[in-house]
Amino acid sequence: MRLLACLANLLLLGKDPVVPRVLLAIPVYNEADYIDSVISKVTQYAEHVLVIDDGSTDETPSLLAKHSIEVVRHSENRGYGRAMQDMFHAAAADGFEWLLTMDCDEQHEPAAIPEFMERIENTNADVISGSRYLDMSLQTDIPPADRRRINLDLTQRINARLDMSITDSFCGFKAYRVSAIERMHFDVDGYDFPMQFWVKAAAFGLSVEEIAIKLIYNDPSRTFGGPLDDSENRLAVYLETFEREIERCEELLPRVISHS
Repeated sequence: MRLLACLANLLLLGKDPVVPRVLLAIPVYNEADYIDSVISKVTQYAEHVLVIDDGSTDETPSLLAKHSIEVVRHSENRGYGRAMQDMFHAAAADGFEWLLTMDCDEQHEPAAIPEFMERIENTNADVISGSRYLDMSLQTDIPPADRRRINLDLTQRINARLDMSITDSFCGFKAYRVSAIERMHFDVDGYDFPMQFWVKAAAFGLSVEEIAIKLIYNDPSRTFGGPLDDSENRLAVYLETFEREIERCEELLPRVISHS
């Protein structure tokens, strides 16, 4: 009610409500094929853009230098989770109210940014999570079978153990309220980072809502690299991180009653 009253007073004074400051951040690693196209498009929709170059060894650094954006470069590849941590820190340090993250492989459409921005301005949630499975009519491609199977398995486990109702646990197209996430400490540097994030989100009582995005797989041959290319090993790593974080946060997590 207090927020509504403040907005009403601003309108009566002939002033527009304050629009939240949003940092759009993108992790990249050897994305020379896509970087120019993606950055050129996102800068049409976002005023503040940060790229975390996670130790690229191709032409990505020189291509990034052509764009008027902020770039943080890792001297070596440190992992997706580490890039996410850097984004969180940067958004908090520079006083942004929201952090919007997306990938750079053209699987996240820059044209969807305005919808995220509109939701940011009108939500009470702490996390706006993109979902490729919320609206099946938006599926333009078929995901690799092992990725869909693992995503579904882990999403079901997250919902059951953390009392959530998400439909896509591994989508990197997300908006985070900075004041909500800056209280958290993350230490998972790899692709298993989302498993730590969802446990932390539940432990800290973050409110989550999903937004439907297109499911796009323009290069099904892309790999994770190393041991994670084996799907069973990848699932085991994700589950190990999930269980370890649950143990760490046990006292803060919701008590879920089994109906089995």
